Amino acid sequence: MKRATEIELAEEILDLQERKVPFLDDAVTSSPVEHYCDPHRLELEREKLFRSIPQPVVHSSELPTPGSFLRRDFAGLPLLFTRDEDGQVHTFINVCRHRGSRLVQDHEGCKQRFTCPYHAWTWNNRGELTGMPHGELGFPELDRAALGLKRLGCSERHGFIWVLANTDQAPDVDTALAGLAEDFEWFDAASHVVQHSDVEVRSVNWKILVEGGIEAYHFRVTHRKTIAPYFNDNLSTYRQFGPHLRSVLSKRSIAELRDQPTDQWRLRDHSQVLYTLMASSQFLVQSDHIAWITVDPLTPSSSRIRISTLVPADLVATEEDRAHWAKNHAITVRTLAEDFDIGEGIQAGLTTGANDTLTFGRFEGALNAFNTSVRERL
Repeated sequence: MKRATEIELAEEILDLQERKVPFLDDAVTSSPVEHYCDPHRLELEREKLFRSIPQPVVHSSELPTPGSFLRRDFAGLPLLFTRDEDGQVHTFINVCRHRGSRLVQDHEGCKQRFTCPYHAWTWNNRGELTGMPHGELGFPELDRAALGLKRLGCSERHGFIWVLANTDQAPDVDTALAGLAEDFEWFDAASHVVQHSDVEVRSVNWKILVEGGIEAYHFRVTHRKTIAPYFNDNLSTYRQFGPHLRSVLSKRSIAELRDQPTDQWRLRDHSQVLYTLMASSQFLVQSDHIAWITVDPLTPSSSRIRISTLVPADLVATEEDRAHWAKNHAITVRTLAEDFDIGEGIQAGLTTGANDTLTFGRFEGALNAFNTSVRERL
């Protein structure tokens, strides 16, 4: 984020606060209930969004050294991430090319060879087939080069490994960010490590989970026991960057900036800056760390959610440091659970016939922008 943009966003919030009005879009909008329930639509979303736009699936710190590997399910695909001896990252489908068994069973570790538990075919961490028992006798004319692990396009950028699942070509991440690359440099996730990570499955459509975080209208009620006392009621702003969103959710302390020269302003000290990337990730940039929320649709009414706390790598050295970040992570998990509980209640009510559409007010314009981007991609 450019310094001028940071000041501009703070001034916008201060102006709204002074005029005692929220950020307003032009009209009330709606989203059809069937969009959150239809299995055919979910398959389109997986193909056109989750697999056709570069997605940050793994943080670089989760593959810390040459030989590191990690497996993770994403967008209906079992994935294997490796870092080879030259430090290069690779992404493969975690499936044996012989008879289709799951190749790697461990969730993470460090090794250079992966041997299938079925017939002991073996691949290196570059995805090359290196061994097959009785190969010359049983498969005399087999083209080993053609049976490398199924490769997916990936790039390591801004501290994340980005996957483009519909190709084996490395994605151009900065182009896909549609103007947000400078913001990623600004919050500098590349200098962070994943300190804590929780995974859970919730009975709610993935879009409802995204919608739950991109407006401040619900803070005073839903989060009254956690973060609401620290935030302005229904005072936020947002901008759209291609299919992505940047929202600024202001804290009460932002009023202090009126008494400070602008060269001392630091937006993330007085607000949470939320980046919603189409389609899987949200980055909640806070004063000294980042909460990374990923959502992976399993069915129209269920989603896998991963909540990770990213902290500067030089601030995890002591027991006191680690206790501090554990406390921060617990607060994030507790606060998001309040949103997820509401989301599950929404999902349970969708098929009752009470509503044909869900309604978005003028101060919930980010929800309409998000759903419009989804429809346009489909």
